[in-house]
Amino acid sequence: MHLGNVLAALLSWVSARQQGGLWRLRIEDLDPQRSRREYAEQLMRDLEWLGLTWDGEVVWQSKRAEVYEQYLNQLANIRENRGIGTGSLVYPCTCTRNEILAAQAPHESDGRIVYPGTCRNKNIQSSKAAIRLIVSDEQIEYEDRVYGHQAVNLATHCGDFIVRRSDGVFAYQLAVVVDDAEMGVTEIVRGRDLLLSAAQQLYLYRLLGFQEPLFCHHPLLVNEQGQRLCKRDKSLEISAMRKKMTAQEIIGLLAYTMGLTPAREALTPEQLLPLFDWNKMGREDKCPYI
Repeated sequence: MHLGNVLAALLSWVSARQQGGLWRLRIEDLDPQRSRREYAEQLMRDLEWLGLTWDGEVVWQSKRAEVYEQYLNQLANIRENRGIGTGSLVYPCTCTRNEILAAQAPHESDGRIVYPGTCRNKNIQSSKAAIRLIVSDEQIEYEDRVYGHQAVNLATHCGDFIVRRSDGVFAYQLAVVVDDAEMGVTEIVRGRDLLLSAAQQLYLYRLLGFQEPLFCHHPLLVNEQGQRLCKRDKSLEISAMRKKMTAQEIIGLLAYTMGLTPAREALTPEQLLPLFDWNKMGREDKCPYI
């Protein structure tokens, strides 16, 4: 984990504990090419070292393929008529990333790929095709705890999106919605860089008839150039920070950076509980002074 990961974990832990709720741990190891058991075990050791203990058993997404398959079949059997026809809501797609990019308008410069629906009405018979979910041309609206009212049209934001990849790996959007619903998650805390993906997840929540959670997207930690902290910032990995700071000093640094405390001081997660307030953070990204 790097410092940005710890921030999301800390804020979600404190928010849950302050409300008397449970804090669950899920290992999102869907992709066998990028996920290793030792990475997950290191993550769990780091959380325990920081004092961020979880409730119940750890949920491993890599062990839940049969569950995701059941809900994919449920989506395939839904017949909707909201401007998207009355057939199945899912279909196979053999488009490559380059083919999708070739159909993009030249001003699409923010990194998003809007799928144009190329394979939607094709009769594709291939075991190597990805599976896409048809989206409707309507606003998905919700209230974020920090950033307020949100409205996203999935047809123009992303288009029909993948729920299972061509290699058989289930997509993040479907897996997290199914897992959150089955784990009883009522509040989701994460960085504002995932603000727009909530609309895709809410679309799935509503199609599958799940209880919708409350979303709380927090400001990001950024460097002095305003760039989001990421795994490239090796000095901010917890494995590196453990060599020069205590767990309480890291918690205190994050609390002070986010405006939760008036001064930088060492704190345990429990000591932060009476000080935590979503309204103190504001909406601007923060640069931690290490």
